[in-house]
Amino acid sequence: MEFEFVHEYLMGLSANYNVNPYIFAGIYVGAIPFFTLSVAWIIRNKRSGRSITWPVISTGFFLSSAYLYLMIAGENVPLWVYVLIIALLGYGMYSTFNKIRNTQKAKVTE
Repeated sequence: MEFEFVHEYLMGLSANYNVNPYIFAGIYVGAIPFFTLSVAWIIRNKRSGRSITWPVISTGFFLSSAYLYLMIAGENVPLWVYVLIIALLGYGMYSTFNKIRNTQKAKVTE
């Protein structure tokens, strides 16, 4: 019964904004392992002194992939949603940067 209510609510939003919540969730969850591998790629390249350009681009893409779907497929999406997306992406980048920096500091002190 509860799942039905949630499903109907999400599909109602989907009709208003032309975004399938299941596709959004699939992209969001599906990108997690690729995001994690990209962060590991950054750390590995940083330690070995190689360029981190492509790993950073890869990490940014996987961090934002579900939101890119929303921005591309969405119609009539309110402005506050875009502001929220920018805030979430900003926090995600900040958090990832700190994770990489702390990992490097931990390795240096060992």
